[in-house]
Amino acid sequence: MCGITGWVDYERDLTGERRTALDMTRTMRLRGPDDEGLWIDPHVALGHRRLAVIDVEGGVQPMSEGPATIVYSGEVYNFRELREELVSHGHRFRTRSDTEVVLQAYLRWGAGLVDRLNGMFAFAVWDRRTEELLLARDRMGIKPLYYAPMPHGVLFGSEPKAILANPGFTARVDEDGLCEVLTMSKTPGHAIFLGMREVVPGHTVRVSREGITDREYWALTAQEHTDDVQTTVRHVRELLDDIVERQLISDVPLCTLLSGGLDSSALTALADLALGPESVRSFAVDFVDETGGFIPDELRSTSDTPYVHDVAKHVGSLHTDVVLRTDQLASPRIMDSVLRARDLPGMGDMDASLYLLFEEIRRHSTVALSGESADEVFGGYPWFHDPDIVNTPTFPWAMTSFANGRDLLDPDLNARVEAYQDRRYHEALEEVPYLPGVSALERRMREICYLHLTRMVRVLLDRKDRLSMAVGLEVRVPYCDHRLVEYVFNTPWAYKTYDGREKSLLRGAVADALPGSVVQRVKSPYPATQNASYEKAIRERLGEIVADPAAPIRPYLDPAAVEVALRRPIGHASLQRDRIGLERAVSLNDWLTAYRPASV
Repeated sequence: MCGITGWVDYERDLTGERRTALDMTRTMRLRGPDDEGLWIDPHVALGHRRLAVIDVEGGVQPMSEGPATIVYSGEVYNFRELREELVSHGHRFRTRSDTEVVLQAYLRWGAGLVDRLNGMFAFAVWDRRTEELLLARDRMGIKPLYYAPMPHGVLFGSEPKAILANPGFTARVDEDGLCEVLTMSKTPGHAIFLGMREVVPGHTVRVSREGITDREYWALTAQEHTDDVQTTVRHVRELLDDIVERQLISDVPLCTLLSGGLDSSALTALADLALGPESVRSFAVDFVDETGGFIPDELRSTSDTPYVHDVAKHVGSLHTDVVLRTDQLASPRIMDSVLRARDLPGMGDMDASLYLLFEEIRRHSTVALSGESADEVFGGYPWFHDPDIVNTPTFPWAMTSFANGRDLLDPDLNARVEAYQDRRYHEALEEVPYLPGVSALERRMREICYLHLTRMVRVLLDRKDRLSMAVGLEVRVPYCDHRLVEYVFNTPWAYKTYDGREKSLLRGAVADALPGSVVQRVKSPYPATQNASYEKAIRERLGEIVADPAAPIRPYLDPAAVEVALRRPIGHASLQRDRIGLERAVSLNDWLTAYRPASV
């Protein structure tokens, strides 16, 4: 796991641009705290920051072999099988790293190597024979990769900050960019900053003297599902066993993120089974309580902690609760760290707590398994099961207060955001692959699943990657294995709810490995603090912002709505729902202040 960046210019000698190339590379020093590398040829500069996970001594980058040089981020979980295949073709290896396997695979199969990779990855290969650059990204978009076409080449990086560090690129945001920031979905290829793009998940981008070519190598397709329910459940378990075993490969300490929900508990239990006599290590987040105990709300009916402890006891994990205080969550240091990690406005205390959790985990482990994406794959969110929301013509999560958080914005701006969201929604529907002859319900639920797997999940994966890599922690997401995603996407909706509940296939597949309390637990989202002192701190911060005539967010706010929000009693029943708007306003102001994007 690492940070990569680079610069191609066919009309310029980049050997004299070492300083700028280093500046771009060093924007990602937190992603790669273990090593730094830079490789420059007349028309290309490749930079790398390394977090050493596999072959700590041998996997140094940039790595060259023959006519090709690679910078690579991520993990390829089938690298051992690929290595054996390449050896059978006469390839020789100097290291044990998966980086060298990817490089040798390029020399053997060219751009077609991506079809053979199982993992999370983003990489760039420069081929001196053709003077071409190949950019590639994994199928689900687990690892980020951005690029900016330039008059005579391209800039690229794991994060926007690497591109922004080049003086040839100016941070500008047009109305579509602002609207994209204010929605809870990720338009494929959109990078917020004008002139910058993301490599679309499941795509490669080839850069040559003739220009830039984008190629799709993977997408969700409609396939007839012929297995019965029992066979489907059994196959899901077989896939999960294989996925978890593969993703436990590491030369550094590894752990699991444990919330006490079905998703993370299943991974913890399966990891424990795969490790045998070696105990799995687990971590959970909790909050200092000053309210007299957990209070059920519209998002969470139960506290995580009792279920976390049930799982830890059941599997015998070496468990740690990371308990956070309000002064940590509202700390200017943490808020700024989160902003700099994401390069975009964030999600308030849910970002702060995740960052702090990762920061503590990194003291003990370098790699963690996460249950992220199971809800999108298996249909776990409550709105999957609400007919009114399902049949509303928009992104389903946009109907929730959590995803909105725009109640303090200017009404005209909100209307433009709604129009933008509607346009993106209909664009997404045009991509959905269907099977002929299915019922209206089956057709609609395929649409709902597709929207989650291609729009919402990428927001969460990006958040997970940025906040974990900002502390030098690699987080793996087993539920994003493309084999599992493809298989479950094509199972009928009736199978996904065969026991009358959410995530039926996952529950059926792992029930034997979990305590009964967790098997029966109702879905609960990522936890948030219920401590009223946190909202007080955020209100005070927003009050300071709106009192500043130079605050960049002022033109985007509804003054009357802000005044009502700042006067509202703290601690009423809608505490978290209402504070989301406060958090989003503060975060947007901080982003505009720090990045100062020029309006277009």
